[in-house]
Amino acid sequence: MILEQVDDEAATVSPPPNFGMVDKGVYRSGFPDAASFAFLRGLGLRSVVYLCPEPYPEANAEFLKDQGIRLFQFGIEGNKDPYVSIPVDAIMGALRVLLDVRNHPVLIHCKRGKHRTGCLVGCFRRLQNWCLSSVFEEYHRYAAGKSRLSDLRFIESFDVTCMRDCMLSLIYRYHDCLRKSKRLLYEVR
Repeated sequence: MILEQVDDEAATVSPPPNFGMVDKGVYRSGFPDAASFAFLRGLGLRSVVYLCPEPYPEANAEFLKDQGIRLFQFGIEGNKDPYVSIPVDAIMGALRVLLDVRNHPVLIHCKRGKHRTGCLVGCFRRLQNWCLSSVFEEYHRYAAGKSRLSDLRFIESFDVTCMRDCMLSLIYRYHDCLRKSKRLLYEVR
């Protein structure tokens, strides 16, 4: 009887597929389902960055509403065609959400947490000055053998100076103290 209760609790608190921590207060995953809601509740999320163009399912939207979690949707089409590019504006918009600590803790997800999420996280890593080999290694780890050359090319060619120039219009402040996190916080004017 006691073992059954422990098993039931463990079954209800499971992470979404392909879940991982990107940075303090920034998480990534595949599409969460009802079984992962208790786990997500435990993260104390403030925001979700959803990278698919399809409408957010009603059950998930209701969960976000009940928890007071804000949804940011950037409709990036899933595409295997190596000649179709990822919209830079969508990635830059999503990066702005990630850089604003007022949105933390934040979960980034697409359907499987591999390609679209991998591209966004790869560009985030580029902003963090990671070397490309480390960025690609992380991408490959989450893509689980289904890496796309077009994604890797996008990450490699992503112009971090474009994002930095875009951020010049933002007000820079260190979050907490110099000894702690140095993520940027911006205010909307």
